[in-house]
Amino acid sequence: MESFNRTNDTMSWLLCETEKNKLCVLLYVFILSLIAVIICGNLLVIISIIYFKQLHTPTNYLILSLAVADLLIGVLIFPFSMTFSLIQCLSAYTLLCNIRSTCDITISIASILNLCCISVDRYYAVCHPLVYKTKITDSVAMKMGLGSWTVAIMTGIWYFLMFFIQYECDTGCNSTLIILFIIIYYTPTTILVCMYCKILSVALSQARSVQNKTKSGAVASKERKATKTLTIVVGLFLICWAPLIFSYPLYPLSTVIFEALLEPLNWFSLSNSMLNPFIYAFFYSWFRSAFKMIISGKIFQGDVSNTKLY
Repeated sequence: MESFNRTNDTMSWLLCETEKNKLCVLLYVFILSLIAVIICGNLLVIISIIYFKQLHTPTNYLILSLAVADLLIGVLIFPFSMTFSLIQCLSAYTLLCNIRSTCDITISIASILNLCCISVDRYYAVCHPLVYKTKITDSVAMKMGLGSWTVAIMTGIWYFLMFFIQYECDTGCNSTLIILFIIIYYTPTTILVCMYCKILSVALSQARSVQNKTKSGAVASKERKATKTLTIVVGLFLICWAPLIFSYPLYPLSTVIFEALLEPLNWFSLSNSMLNPFIYAFFYSWFRSAFKMIISGKIFQGDVSNTKLY
């Protein structure tokens, strides 16, 4: 009888393990699909902006910088997240977990700072159109993008070096992580929201105006469309990242709730990286044209960099 029970227990355990393995396989297939979409989508954006001269504008240079950050999330963060979960790294902080967290923080900061730069670009385009072309030039946009990456990389290096200062990731280390999150996420996010509230207020006011004294109707419409599109990009970024950002203060209050929410919220925030190429393709006809020419291989058949995109 005892032997029968033991056999039954073994069979039940094997069935459970088989079900778990099936779920793991399905989850990995889903994640690998996300990785493929993120890499392919953002590569299309990057190649389009670099190759086609019509897309060489200050706004698109900032979009390019954001696309690089999204591409790196697909290339680096997703594979690391598949291997080392956040909960696993909280309980046993190793060098590989530190590398994972460093890449995560660096690229996340670069994304949000690039979005802040885009909000500055839109602020001048909508609120101060007369000085936009003198204030936001190609070189200024490039400097803004490089500045965002410099700050992000310096923060990542500082975070990485903390691993060697502390012998283990104790309460002090976790408290430092929370303070870092507040400084690098809450502050830029607040600035971002305030900037876009101002931009949308002015844009709505301009839309109601019958006579536009500063621009032709076509140009004004183009600027409003660009502002609307990039507002959607920022809005989706905040929707995807806000739950994760606001979950970190829960850590000192309830470790159980925090750990239960952390992993799904982290994946939800990372999935934002695949959305932007679809937004550009949906709202911008010139991006759709560029994507079609790249996918069809026309850019490899001759020099079409000066092609007029519609």
